[in-house]
Amino acid sequence: MASPQATPKVSTAPSLLQVLLASNTSNSSLFQVFWLVARLAAGGLMIHNGLDKLADIQGFADNVVSYIGLPYPVFFTYCAAYIEVVSAALIMLGLLSRPNALALLATMGVAIFFHIKGNGLKVTPLETASLYATFYTFFLVNGPGQWSLDELIAKKIRS
Repeated sequence: MASPQATPKVSTAPSLLQVLLASNTSNSSLFQVFWLVARLAAGGLMIHNGLDKLADIQGFADNVVSYIGLPYPVFFTYCAAYIEVVSAALIMLGLLSRPNALALLATMGVAIFFHIKGNGLKVTPLETASLYATFYTFFLVNGPGQWSLDELIAKKIRS
């Protein structure tokens, strides 16, 4: 009598790249439209902040980075400015959205710290950085949505 042979298990777990690129999905087109609009707004408005920093590197370094006590204020100003320009543009495209959302969330964490250190818990200076942080947390957790370059790449990998 022949012994039954064990069939090898096929892993259905997604690869790290698939997890990084794929979005949590919703079949609602209306939801996807709002997701895209949120991504474009959160990215497009942040680019403006980065360009403002690049327009006055020394001023931002002296008035913000030095104030919160970070070393190498000019270096960190360039880091923040380029993260805000490049990562925000990539968020708009929906390309490598989760790592870019994490980078932008970190810059917003520093901005929130700066506003709390300078003004306490007054709402006005805190609200913009907090709203941006909320958007970037959403993209970090959920990805960029179905209408993104990440989703196109993830579909290619799946097929």
